[in-house]
Amino acid sequence: MVKIFVITYSTYGHINKVAESIVKGLEKGGAEVGRYQIAETLSDEILAKMHAAPKADIPIIDPKQLPEADGYMFGFPTRYGTTPAQVKAFFDATGGLWQKQALVGKSAGFFFSTASQHGGQEVTVLTTLPILAHHGIIYVPFGYAHPNLFDNSEVIGGSAWGAGTVANGDGSRMPTEKELVIAEAQGEKFAAVAAKLAA
Repeated sequence: MVKIFVITYSTYGHINKVAESIVKGLEKGGAEVGRYQIAETLSDEILAKMHAAPKADIPIIDPKQLPEADGYMFGFPTRYGTTPAQVKAFFDATGGLWQKQALVGKSAGFFFSTASQHGGQEVTVLTTLPILAHHGIIYVPFGYAHPNLFDNSEVIGGSAWGAGTVANGDGSRMPTEKELVIAEAQGEKFAAVAAKLAA
């Protein structure tokens, strides 16, 4: 059975909600799932001023745990078209794994949250790919593998790069049913591809 870690950083809860559907899809696809979050780097005082949501009761990932899995689904909000500093700090701590080439051949996919529909859902993944390349991790895009990605009747997060949600600038919009269905489909597809790569 392929083992996938779903690793998130979520400030306001949107990413963790999408992650629930990612996990559902992975399990539907036959994967064993480990659920983790990336450590916070901001103080409680700063988070309070940001009106951030309380942290979910999810174990914090240690970079040293990464070799235990066959693949990873990373979920995080965008920060000006790239990863949040917390996610960058996590990846910056993987130098020892890079030195040992411990992650070569693992698979990875992404899901994300932005304030607006043009807020960097695609470029956020694009700017993260160099990290995968340096580790030899194989990026698995979602493609246009669900009909909801062709639905222009309403604002729907996600793209060929992965599932996503549009949170609004004030975080008032939570993931919609159509976005969560996309996320579940991505999880199921990723499980199938990761299993082939790990075989």
